[in-house]
Amino acid sequence: MRVDEHDRVDAALAQARASAFAPGEYVGQQSFVTAGEVLSLARRAGVGPGVRVLDLCCGVGGPGLHVTAELGCDYLGVDASAAAVGRARGRASAAGLAARFEVAHVPPLPRGPFDVVLLLETMLAFADKPALLEQVSAALPVGGRFACTLEEGHPLTAAERAVMPGADTVWLTPLHCLVADLEHSGLRVSWCSELTASHLATVDALVGAYDDVAPRLAPATGEGAVAGILTAHRTWARWLREGRVRKFALVAEKVSR
Repeated sequence: MRVDEHDRVDAALAQARASAFAPGEYVGQQSFVTAGEVLSLARRAGVGPGVRVLDLCCGVGGPGLHVTAELGCDYLGVDASAAAVGRARGRASAAGLAARFEVAHVPPLPRGPFDVVLLLETMLAFADKPALLEQVSAALPVGGRFACTLEEGHPLTAAERAVMPGADTVWLTPLHCLVADLEHSGLRVSWCSELTASHLATVDALVGAYDDVAPRLAPATGEGAVAGILTAHRTWARWLREGRVRKFALVAEKVSR
């Protein structure tokens, strides 16, 4: 795909995503979480002026920049993609926000301490969650908070992996297992809220938006790429509707070293 075609496809996908969210709820995220849910989670975690925030797997920085603009904080976003970090820096500069972004693979985490560690919509990408949470805990002082969203459910079966595009980054875990892993790392859950219903509504809307844009994208991306996006979203919609997967937002506080 040529650079101009790539940019056109990215713009079309972003426009489709924006159309699937209610007004004011799309801030550049490539997930099901809304801007309001991000702010609610950040507030629950005590994000505010002067609070040192580390945002893991920040992507192009949409939610992180939204939090920085709305709540004020000392923000650092990290992502393994140099291209995503470059776009995030450009967006921060254009918005006049003093947010910092670095290229980093997680784990390990950047040296702390931080007051809050955020992980939005990417917990499922970590196969070894205990190792990640040990690193999160080490980056926080006692009283620091870890705020995340969670795709909750039992691990995928072989048959489910066969139909889910990108299944090598889908590592589900039951809520009680994550809570146990958090506690083992010295992190105690202080708040938890279910997001399944709202995220099902969002993914249904995204399926409709991608269906609408697919005919225009197919010549540039190939039928397979467009079909993969739709297959993944339809699968998530079915899993959320059937209760195979549930979505949660939670905050855990560091209670011991």
